[in-house]
Amino acid sequence: MKYLVYISTAYRLMNQDELLDILAVSRKNNQKNKLTGMLLYGEGTFIQVLEGDERTLENAYQTIKADGRHKNIIKMAEGIIDKPNFPEWSMGFKSASAQELAELGGFTDPKSLRQMWNQKETSTILGMMKTFADANRMSD
Repeated sequence: MKYLVYISTAYRLMNQDELLDILAVSRKNNQKNKLTGMLLYGEGTFIQVLEGDERTLENAYQTIKADGRHKNIIKMAEGIIDKPNFPEWSMGFKSASAQELAELGGFTDPKSLRQMWNQKETSTILGMMKTFADANRMSD
C-alpha cells in the first residue's frame, strides 16, 4: 500500500457549504476507489494524506492537482506502508461544526486523534497531520 501527503492553498477562504461539499464528494470517491486518508483545512490551507493502491492513488492525485479550488500543490511525502494509518476516510475541517460533519459520516474531529498522536512511535504521516492541526488550533 502506498501513501501520499500534499499541502495546497485554497484560491480563497472556503465557507462551510463548500467544505461540506468537498467532504461528501471526496468520501464517495474514496470509498469507490478504496482509498483511505485524512484531509484537514485551516485558514485557507489544505493538507491531505491519501493511502491505497499505487495506480489508484496516482490517478486520484492527478485529479486533485487539476481541481481549480486550490493552488501551490506541494507533494510533501510519499512511500510504502504495511497498513493504513486511517482505516476509514476521515476529514477534519476547522470551519464546519463537528456535528454537521459527523452527520455525513467518515469524519474524525482532530481532537479525538490526541491518543493516536501522543503515542511514542508517531509516524511521519501522523506527525505532519498533528503539526497542521496544532498550528490551526484544531486539537486544543
